Amino acid sequence: MQALYQKYLEHPVICTDSRNITPGCLFFCLKGERFDGNDFAEQALQAGAAYVITERQAFQNHPNYVVVDDVLTTLQLLAAHQRQQLQIPVIGITGTNGKTTTKELTAAVLSEKFRTACTQGNFNNHIGVPLTLLSIRPEDEIAIVEMGANHPGEIADLCRIARPNHGLITNIGKAHIEGFGSVEEIIHTKKALYRSVMADHGTLFVNHNDSILRQDLDYDKVVFYAEHGEADILSMSPFLEVSIGNLAAQTHLTGSYNIYNCLGAAAIGLFFGVSESQIVHALSHYEPSNHRSQINEIKGNTIISDYYNANPTSMEAALRNLALLKAPRKLAILGDMLELGDISSQEHQHIIELCKEFSIEAYFVGQAFAAHHPDHSFPTVEALNEFLETAPLKDCLVLVKGSHSMHLDRLSIL
Repeated sequence: MQALYQKYLEHPVICTDSRNITPGCLFFCLKGERFDGNDFAEQALQAGAAYVITERQAFQNHPNYVVVDDVLTTLQLLAAHQRQQLQIPVIGITGTNGKTTTKELTAAVLSEKFRTACTQGNFNNHIGVPLTLLSIRPEDEIAIVEMGANHPGEIADLCRIARPNHGLITNIGKAHIEGFGSVEEIIHTKKALYRSVMADHGTLFVNHNDSILRQDLDYDKVVFYAEHGEADILSMSPFLEVSIGNLAAQTHLTGSYNIYNCLGAAAIGLFFGVSESQIVHALSHYEPSNHRSQINEIKGNTIISDYYNANPTSMEAALRNLALLKAPRKLAILGDMLELGDISSQEHQHIIELCKEFSIEAYFVGQAFAAHHPDHSFPTVEALNEFLETAPLKDCLVLVKGSHSMHLDRLSIL
C-alpha cells in the first residue's frame, strides 16, 4: 500500500471513468453491474493516465499498471491510509433526509473561515467516500464527508474508512426500508456514525428536538442545536428566514424542515469559531441545486422542485410545508416512493390521506399510488402531460415531489 500511496502523492487525481481521464491521474478499473473498468485499462493509459490500477494479470509486468486482487478494496484501503495521514477535523454527516443540503450548508459556513474540502454532489457511498478522502489536499484545513446507506452496516463500513472525529445525523426516517428490513435496523445503521465518533472521543452535533437522535445518548462531548426548534423560523413566504443568534438569515431554501439543516450547519460553524455574521452571510448566499427545495418561476407557475428523491418522511414534510404557504391555487404532483418493501402500500395511502387532510389538490403519478385509486391518478409522467395539455396550469404554486426513478423531470410544466 505504501508504494501505491507514493504514486498517489505524485499523482493525486483519481479517475474511475475512462471517458473523463485527466492527464497524469491514477485510473482505478472499477466494476459495476453493466461494465468492467478493466476493459478500458489500455484506453485509460493511452488517454494520459499515469498509472492504471487493474485486476488483469496480463498487465503484471508493465511499469504503468498496478495489478491488484480487487480494485474497489484497493481504492478503499488507499483512502483509509490517506485518512490516517490527515491532521485536520473530519466531519461525518448522514441521515435519512437533508444530508446533502446540510453538507452543502456546512461547507458554505466553514468556507467563510477555512479552506474546506467536502463530498461533491451526493457521492456518498462505498466509492464516493474514498474518492472524497482522496480529493483532500495538503492545504485543506477541514473536511466534510457525507455518508449514505441503503443496507445494514453500511455507515459503520464507511466510518472505518473515513474515521470522522465529528459527526451529525440529520434525522432518521423511512427510506430504503426494503434494503434494511425494519426502522430499528435503519436507526442502528445510522447511529454507527455516533459510535464511531464517540470511539474517537470526538464531538457530536445533535438536534435537540429529535427524540430518536437523543435516545440513549450517554456522552459528554455533544453540541445540541435547535433548542427552540421551528421557533427559529422568522418567516417562510416562500423562502425560509432563520434566526442565527441576534441576526437573521434570508435563505434561498423553502420548507420549514430546512430549519434543522440550517441550524445544524450553524452549530458546526460556531463550534469551529465562525462568527454569526459569517454564518448569516453563508446561509443567505447558498443556492440550492439538483432539484432539492428549489423554487423557480416557470411557464407562469411557481414550482417547488423537490424531486431528487422521496420517502415517506420527506414527502410528509414537503406536504406540511405546502399547506402552510399562501397562494391562490396550490397543487402537489407526487410520484411513487420506491424501495419501501412491505410498508409501501400503507405509506402511499397515508400520503393520499394527508393531501385530503391538508386540502391539497394533488396529481399522483405511478402504480403504487394508483393502487389506491385516488382522484387524478396517472400511470406515467407522459400520461399526466397529456392531461395537462387539456387542463393547463396558470398562476399556480406547484410542489413536484417523487422518487428520482419516476422521472418527474419530464413534466411538461418544467
